[in-house]
Amino acid sequence: MLQAIAIDDEPIALEIIKNLAAEVPFIEVMACFTNALAATSYLQKNKVDVLFLDIKMPNLSGIDFIKTISNPPLVIFTTAYSEHAVQSFELDAIDYLLKPFSLERFLKACNKAFEQFELRKNHQMVQPMAPAMFIKSGYEHIRVELDDILYVESVGNYVQFVKEKQNITSRLTMGEADAFLPGSAFVRIHRSYIVSKKHIRKIDKRTVWINQKEIPIGEAYLQNIKKIIKNN
Repeated sequence: MLQAIAIDDEPIALEIIKNLAAEVPFIEVMACFTNALAATSYLQKNKVDVLFLDIKMPNLSGIDFIKTISNPPLVIFTTAYSEHAVQSFELDAIDYLLKPFSLERFLKACNKAFEQFELRKNHQMVQPMAPAMFIKSGYEHIRVELDDILYVESVGNYVQFVKEKQNITSRLTMGEADAFLPGSAFVRIHRSYIVSKKHIRKIDKRTVWINQKEIPIGEAYLQNIKKIIKNN
């Protein structure tokens, strides 16, 4: 069972999400909020697997809100406006539901969330046994030693796994790449970058250095960097 919360400034919209979720056997909406800031303390204290999040809200938009969370749950945006679709997927949203949406469309988004949740869970289970991984690049599956990966960079609709002498391009999202890579060895420091902890040479206030490559630290990922410094 995936535990979810919903954030929308319209109570009717929240009621619709609750009613639709009641029809989905593997989703349970634990709490609803009409204010994004009010949901912050709940997220800090409770396990949340899925977040249904409106975009156009007073004071703090859904887009800005998700940027403040260092390790957000799986996000499904719900909105009456289509112009933010590209930006939402840049933030690794699972789906983008355009209001009004049907039960069929809602279920499709929930299925995507469930598949991603299972992928992350299964990867975490096998993580200690995997010193290497196969990365799909075009029609090939290339074996890559995890120790050889310096960092991962988002490039348009692709990600690049950067090594000393070779870059491997794969049609993954940053969220999928983050799920594949073990958290014990890699850390996401920006919406466009995941870096190897062992290859970090220097950390400035807003920058991580991987060899001679200067990589920015995103505002939403500062806590990840603080944990690295604290634990080393």
